[in-house]
Amino acid sequence: MSIRTLDDLLAEGVSGRRVLVRADLNVPLDKQTGDITDDGRIRAVLPTLSALTGAGAKVVVCSHLGRPKGAPDPQFSLGPVAGRLGELLGTRVHFATDTVGDAARSTVDALADGEVALLENLRFNAGETSKDDAERGAFADQLAAFGDAYVDDAFGAVHRKHASVHDVPARLPHVAGRLVLREVEVLSRLTGEPERPYVVVLGGSKVSDKLAVIEALLPTVDRLLIGGGMCFTFLKAQGHEVGSSLLEEEMVETCRNLLERSEGKIMLPVDVVAADAFAPDAAHDTVPADGIPSKRVGLDIGPETVAGFAAALKGARTIFWNGPMGVFEMPAFAHGTRGIAETIAKADAFTVVGGGDSAAAVRALGLDESSFGHISTGGGASLEYLEGKTLPGIAALEN
Repeated sequence: MSIRTLDDLLAEGVSGRRVLVRADLNVPLDKQTGDITDDGRIRAVLPTLSALTGAGAKVVVCSHLGRPKGAPDPQFSLGPVAGRLGELLGTRVHFATDTVGDAARSTVDALADGEVALLENLRFNAGETSKDDAERGAFADQLAAFGDAYVDDAFGAVHRKHASVHDVPARLPHVAGRLVLREVEVLSRLTGEPERPYVVVLGGSKVSDKLAVIEALLPTVDRLLIGGGMCFTFLKAQGHEVGSSLLEEEMVETCRNLLERSEGKIMLPVDVVAADAFAPDAAHDTVPADGIPSKRVGLDIGPETVAGFAAALKGARTIFWNGPMGVFEMPAFAHGTRGIAETIAKADAFTVVGGGDSAAAVRALGLDESSFGHISTGGGASLEYLEGKTLPGIAALEN
């Protein structure tokens, strides 16, 4: 893969030049207060932004937040993000109240060398996510007009064929930012010749969301540990009753086939924490994975499973983890995720946390992020990379 990097752009000189940076500032917001509840993605782009401002660039940042329907929606405004970004950068971030309109043009035009502007949510414009090439291209033209060069540092969005990710690079000199470069380097280690034993831990809700990556990983991993809501479809495939636990009935036969083809590589829970209801204060206890009561719902892996998974992880030299082991947002059902995360953090291995809810869990549980080799900012993007898919944002940077 041949991609020009931020260092290549800096070597050419950026002082006084406008640099359009696609960042991934899609952070979670508290529904009541609008406060940012996890600023990990903002912090992840700081090295690229600091390098550009330090070199005297006029930095124009663009990002999406949430899933607005192609029109302005106050609940998805990047206004709160502009404030937090400014705090972390230690400088004012000028906020444009639209994306490519009058406010954006005047904000960008007023930038001095070394200053930063943030445009309003890209997805307030239908052209950002349009499947029509002409509509997407017209929006990309407007965005590209704000830059003399383009930097993609939004790894969490590189699997999307969106205007700011796929079309703008065709219109400007383009490079990969520090974060994107690091993500690609890390994931390349997992898809190349990983040091063995190579153990993957997958969790989360649905088998259907992870099926493609399971198919891609099975031939290459030494062990595949499966927890979270998706484990119940596998347990059903083994003939066990799963009560009222999350179940994808249409995936049972697929899981049965995967188990048969896995040559014993797939490891499933032997016990689960089963509750009377999906609620933080629900009565619960630990039951065997093959004995879940009919009216109970499994919300976490049990302590024997944590111990078994920890034993499987011991001695691993490469570990990839994507997806929580239970409903970690509820303290009563966070023990499985915490136990696995702490085991991975202590492992003498190259460890990668695959973004999304896994990265959120690391921060929500107060674990030391530096104890992991790499925490990805892109859950979906990292999975699609491991599946071997062509990611539109990466392909655009290669051109």
